[in-house]
Amino acid sequence: MTADNIVIIRKLRSAAISVWENEGGAPGPSTDENQFGRRIELDRSWTVYHVYSGAPAIIDGQHLTGLNKASATHGMLSLNLHNIAHQEGRLLRPSDPERDPPKEL
Repeated sequence: MTADNIVIIRKLRSAAISVWENEGGAPGPSTDENQFGRRIELDRSWTVYHVYSGAPAIIDGQHLTGLNKASATHGMLSLNLHNIAHQEGRLLRPSDPERDPPKEL
């Protein structure tokens, strides 16, 4: 295998992982139809959307559109974790990069 082939394979794998992450990652063992993903729009903003319908997610009457990547990621993870917690009967909260900065080692 040539170095060029290795680079191409790495790029393809990276693209596949990116698509997987944008679709909300791996579903839990007992997922329902409330899975959310994130997508980049033509204007380079991000939208959190319902994976099955493609419609933008709505929280408290607000469409999750026109977001930056970090906010879209946080919104997607929050919604998906909320759904998992609801299924398991407990409450989970993802870390918010703006509110919870990474701890230094």
